[in-house]
Amino acid sequence: MSRSSQSAEASPSARRSRGRPAVPLDRILAAALQLVDEAGAEALSMRSLAQRLESGTATLYRHFGNRATLINHVIDRVFSEVELDSRALAELRWDQACQAVAQAMFDTLGKHRKIAPLLIEQTPTGPNAMALRERCLAVLLDGGLPPSLAARAYATLARYVLGFAIQLAGSENGAERERVSARFHDLSSADFPATRAVADSLPVPLEDEFAFGLELIVNGLRQLHAQ
Repeated sequence: MSRSSQSAEASPSARRSRGRPAVPLDRILAAALQLVDEAGAEALSMRSLAQRLESGTATLYRHFGNRATLINHVIDRVFSEVELDSRALAELRWDQACQAVAQAMFDTLGKHRKIAPLLIEQTPTGPNAMALRERCLAVLLDGGLPPSLAARAYATLARYVLGFAIQLAGSENGAERERVSARFHDLSSADFPATRAVADSLPVPLEDEFAFGLELIVNGLRQLHAQ
């Protein structure tokens, strides 16, 4: 066999050996979530993720057809972290269980404070998100809410959680909270008597505001349920 023919036969194998090895899906999603946690949702792209993995975009396209599919997987990775005790949940009244699910979702998003903008881009339909939605709807239906009310109640709760989660990215700015508090206390009592009267309680911590609003929503559902 000639040297040229040997070289020709070896060429495809050589090209394959020079190709980048496959990267496990779990490692890709972990890196993507870390990228969002550190740099924000807008920093996540096929190129930036490939660079973080020290790989090429072709490696990512083996798993995801486009960025939207990647985002869907990353979001579902976050939903997999929502901690709910099924046995404890089953022992709660429907309204208490509903509140517990919403709080667990908010707490999880609080661990990834920059992920919320990705939730605006698409409705979560991954397996973990679907399972969580199913669990919450089951709680509402088992509590006696009619299907139409259960659907609207879940949608409202989900939007409420998302709305507060979007604000989480800036909620750790202690200096800003101190500045706002000082501003309220410096107001003229003659011009802003109501604000000065509650200045010691402002600004309300985001977590407290979330819990208070959630209670209001659930109380409203209790009244609708009673009707």
